[in-house]
Amino acid sequence: MRDALAAARTALTALPGLGTVIAAKLLGHVGDVARFPTEHHFASYTGTAPLDASSGKNYRHRLNTGGNRALNSVLHMVAVCQIRDAGRGQEYYLRKIAEGKTPAEARRALKRRLSNVVYRTLKRERRKALTTAS
Repeated sequence: MRDALAAARTALTALPGLGTVIAAKLLGHVGDVARFPTEHHFASYTGTAPLDASSGKNYRHRLNTGGNRALNSVLHMVAVCQIRDAGRGQEYYLRKIAEGKTPAEARRALKRRLSNVVYRTLKRERRKALTTAS
């Protein structure tokens, strides 16, 4: 796995909570990130995009049980690691708790944020690879 990650030249392992095995799983399931036009499409694919469950004047979101469950599991593991250790992820989680969200809601919000970070990292790496290949 280390050799495959070295060949992919990915910076994913620099993110807190994202080690060799998790980065390899992520890259294996995502494949070419160009197939996702936006981070919203990527979040929907990973199952981290909340689904609207609003009715009338009640504005709510519910858990998305769709998407790639293996990728959702990977993002869950990263989120739990970031919540456990001091850093940006823990700060974001605690801020959501202070806003009145339940721990599960705060964890889901962190997973969505992590999905965006992973997407932007993969897009940046792809752009860099295309410019160096030209």
